[in-house]
Amino acid sequence: MKVYTYSEARQRLARLLDEARKGGEIRIKRRDGSEFAVRPVRSGGSPLDVPGVDTDLTREDILAAIRESRERPTPGEVQRNKAPQPSTPARRGRSKLTTKPRAARG
Repeated sequence: MKVYTYSEARQRLARLLDEARKGGEIRIKRRDGSEFAVRPVRSGGSPLDVPGVDTDLTREDILAAIRESRERPTPGEVQRNKAPQPSTPARRGRSKLTTKPRAARG
């Protein structure tokens, strides 16, 4: 980091700003000894502005993957559509609903 006098900074302002952009910060010192820092402000780009990822996928590959993912049921849908499993093993023979003898059924 370099320190310039007020007079030097006034005469070479454009060059000092370029130097601050490259080096990060410069300082300007007054005769009374007070110093001021000049540093570049980072541009506030979009948080969605991210570098791309290089893949070997074609446009068609990506669209096919999106279509396939939309056709698959989500885990919640699988649970709702799943047939209930019996909690006890199935009994052999007659069920509880047919406990009456055949003659009594009418």
